[in-house]
Amino acid sequence: MVMKTRDKFIEVARQLFARKGVENTTMNDIAAASDKGRRTIYTYFKSKRDIFNAVIESETDQILSRLRHIVSMPSSPEEKILDYIDCRFEAMKEIVSRNGSLRAGFFRDVRKVDRARKIITRKETALLRDILQEGVEKGVFDIPNVNHFAVIVTQAIHGLDVPYIRDNLSDEGIDKTMLKSYISDFIINSIKKK
Repeated sequence: MVMKTRDKFIEVARQLFARKGVENTTMNDIAAASDKGRRTIYTYFKSKRDIFNAVIESETDQILSRLRHIVSMPSSPEEKILDYIDCRFEAMKEIVSRNGSLRAGFFRDVRKVDRARKIITRKETALLRDILQEGVEKGVFDIPNVNHFAVIVTQAIHGLDVPYIRDNLSDEGIDKTMLKSYISDFIINSIKKK
């Protein structure tokens, strides 16, 4: 399959950012590694920041695609939440580990983290809202405000990304499997109809 020029720039930039870091990668580097002229890259992207944002969006689209699949499954809302949380943590870990130096520079810049999170947060919240709403409609969940609960749960999951990826809670005797289980149980038990 022939990769479209814009997509090729994004993938080449991702690889360069991962290997060299965002700060050490130039638009010339991206153009040269793509076997395209510098003018061509500016046809698609105004700046390195634009291509960086496109890389982040491409990476988050991969997570969202996997989460959409879970939402569309014929399983119960409880199973969807379990699968959603498992998938979300694992997908984020894979993306972060695949992106080497991009990861290191990225996490040092809080503004970059916030921009990237804004890209995905609304979409993730909508997907989670769909699962929760399905549970309410099926009489499985009792949630007074599904929209608010989806926002809070999405933020809680995001807050556990770094501890999950770095396995920071192992010092407390909580491994990654336990973390996923605890957060899933916490969510389901708090909304399950009594």
